[in-house]
Amino acid sequence: MKRILVVCTGNICRSPMAQALLEDALRRAGLDDQVEVMSAGVAALVGEGASAGSVLVMAARGLDITGHRAQQLDGHLVRTADLILVMEEAHRRRLFYNWPEALAKTFLLSEMAGEHRDIADPYGGPRAAYEQTAALLADLIDRGMPTVCKRLGLAPTPALFKPDRSEASST
Repeated sequence: MKRILVVCTGNICRSPMAQALLEDALRRAGLDDQVEVMSAGVAALVGEGASAGSVLVMAARGLDITGHRAQQLDGHLVRTADLILVMEEAHRRRLFYNWPEALAKTFLLSEMAGEHRDIADPYGGPRAAYEQTAALLADLIDRGMPTVCKRLGLAPTPALFKPDRSEASST
């Protein structure tokens, strides 16, 4: 079983949303039995659930993150991950400082989609900020799935990575 670790600051907004979206993309690609997705925070609010805004926007996408509990990034999570996806350069620097051996497997989530950008934290913002963050995460994950699979040594089939737009289209 391969492991992806998604990292943000408090592990209550961006990384739980990204974890759910990655799990959904892997399910749609038929790879959910080969890859486990976890999340953690560099300054986690340990034991806290996902933020209300994150729960709402994921529910609107048909994903339930109400069972999420924040956990602190630690050496065990870093060592057991095959791929670490961070939201910001500051998270990557924190990882390298504490676990320099993680250099080769740590990337900005945006890099999987061929970009190089931080993903803003919607924490404390209006629902629109959470919706914008969720949309950006979903887009980066959908476009980045072939790269994720390549980094994990899985054989991707490009047709499998099309976003599920069934509820958006009515024929």
